[in-house]
Amino acid sequence: MLTVTFGVALGPVPIPLDEVWRIGAYKVGLIAQGDWSPANENIVWLIRFPRVLLAVFVGGGLAVVGVTLQALVRNPLADSYILGVSSGASVGAVLAIGTGLFAFAGSFAVSLAAFLGAMVTFAIVFVLARSSGRITPGRLILAGIGVGYVFTGITSFITLTSDNRQLAGQILSWTLGSLARAQWFDLTLPALLLLIVTLYLMLQARGLNALVMGDETATTLGIGLDIFRRRLFVLVALITGVMVAVSGSIGFIGLMVPHMMRFVVGSDHRRVLPLSVLVGSIFLIWVDVIARTAFAPVELPVGVITSILGGPFFLWLMWRSQASRFGGD
Repeated sequence: MLTVTFGVALGPVPIPLDEVWRIGAYKVGLIAQGDWSPANENIVWLIRFPRVLLAVFVGGGLAVVGVTLQALVRNPLADSYILGVSSGASVGAVLAIGTGLFAFAGSFAVSLAAFLGAMVTFAIVFVLARSSGRITPGRLILAGIGVGYVFTGITSFITLTSDNRQLAGQILSWTLGSLARAQWFDLTLPALLLLIVTLYLMLQARGLNALVMGDETATTLGIGLDIFRRRLFVLVALITGVMVAVSGSIGFIGLMVPHMMRFVVGSDHRRVLPLSVLVGSIFLIWVDVIARTAFAPVELPVGVITSILGGPFFLWLMWRSQASRFGGD
């Protein structure tokens, strides 16, 4: 709650902390109108509250995706951004925005297209990563990076060849990851999906723990691996698609946050999952605060900042994994 308050209060136009919640209380009918200015009321209610709440849902959702992927493929470097899933979702979303595909889905057109893009990408990466019937960590990362580059190129091609230059600029900004266009109606689907998926995964924490220990152990514990993996596959693609649809491609949250939580509470998913949701939400709120204040009046896309932070973290994890392996040899 304190982070949300600061997230709403801080910006090019600072708002007093107490005024933030007085305006919020007035808007939901709890108190009478106060002495704040109409400009501050619009900034708080129409711009910053939706933006901060979207950061809560997107940050938590991407952290959940990271936790789930790392258990699903037993690879500590797995993340929707690194495996190319976010890039595939971006292609679907850009096609929906730029060409009007899936217009039959109405307000859910972009989310549906992003979900299908994520599903297709996930399937391609898994097929390419298989070797002798097994998915090896090295091939998985290489396949994800390669497929991600291809889909990023497709997104750039669609953007740069669009006849609508204003639309092209909007898409280019969106693909870097941004919360700037958040509105209240954007929040319903991400919020419901994050709640439902997190509750489901919490109930399946035993299965996630078993996956990490290996297929033989999971089978011994009575886990139906094929069905369980397919469900996780669909859930990861669904939540990635929806989060990319509302915020663009924001990388490395799903890589960094789960690792931080494992350092603190261990590897049990009954603790890692809820803490990852909480810390992912807080992390993205503060990244967004930095994005809109550090270089004001210029606003950076949040994806730029998460990449600057996440790139070194990814390299450190690679080095740590190699050092552990050679040490074991």
